[in-house]
Amino acid sequence: SDESTGTVGKRLTSIGLDNSETNRRDFRELFYTARGIGAHLSGAILFHETLYQAVADGSRTFVEALREEHMLAGIKVDRGLKPLPAFPGETYTEGLDGLPDRTREYYARGARFAKWRAVLKIDGDGELPSATAIDENARELAMYAAVCQANGLMPIVEPEILIDGRHAIAHSGRVAERAIAATYASLHAHNVALDGTLLKPQMIMPGASCETRASAQDIAVHTLRTMRAVVPPAVPGIMFLSGGQSEEEATINLNTMNELANSGLREFRAPWSLSFSYGRALQSSVLNVWKGNAANADAAKTIAIEVARANALATLGKYHGPHPSQVHNSLYENYRGFRTGEDPAGT
Repeated sequence: SDESTGTVGKRLTSIGLDNSETNRRDFRELFYTARGIGAHLSGAILFHETLYQAVADGSRTFVEALREEHMLAGIKVDRGLKPLPAFPGETYTEGLDGLPDRTREYYARGARFAKWRAVLKIDGDGELPSATAIDENARELAMYAAVCQANGLMPIVEPEILIDGRHAIAHSGRVAERAIAATYASLHAHNVALDGTLLKPQMIMPGASCETRASAQDIAVHTLRTMRAVVPPAVPGIMFLSGGQSEEEATINLNTMNELANSGLREFRAPWSLSFSYGRALQSSVLNVWKGNAANADAAKTIAIEVARANALATLGKYHGPHPSQVHNSLYENYRGFRTGEDPAGT
């Protein structure tokens, strides 16, 4: 739930709502106050604005509402993507300036973990991502992680490989292996304690425009092979993104991965928890049911709990359906391009 003001605004617009602070609060409140959702989710990543908001009746802050459900509050600390000079089509992430002060402030406000999103793009000719883009984003992720740990926040490390493009699933795996390996090399170089971090990657999938689609089994096999090659066993967990998948697909793909990891086959054993850090794959049905109408809030909260429960079962390889999703199309969004240094504080 850490979408920037502009991104969450697109989702509100899709159901006919203005992108106002009140509407953003009301939407997020559906999740944070759904009674029992904490049995299926351990935390929520907040945007700067959200960390300082309270429920509509003013009785408690969002951080307090999450604590009531035994969930931790996290915070998005990067300031968005910027073009990487001299490397067309590639990006770095802003936000290291002032990060020590911001992390201390966020901890005091109740945050206990953080997220920083780095983005790498694959092109059809194999020229992207460049080694420079991989190394620069790995360096920034490591510096962010070190600052967070120094100030009491557990860092989620997110080297996202965009699914835009026509590349095959095997090529996605090769790029992810390079990027994640570079990230852990940089984390080691910056003395980051790996057992106090989490990894948040994309599942290994073909590009969104690839003519050859992948089955859940294909995705599980390629993802586990890639992660086993480069993610140290000291890392407690891998929290996968849901980009490019429907709500049901995201659940099935995660479930298949855990089934394979627990199958007893040595080549697919996973020393880390295989879990989820989904946005759209937890939100779309809730939006569809709520539609901005307060009378639908209880029904929307029920759907939020049911979708969260399906994914919690998938982390154990025990999801069997049917899926509670009310939206069955892909949640793929075209690459948003560069955010022009959007300040988390909204300035």
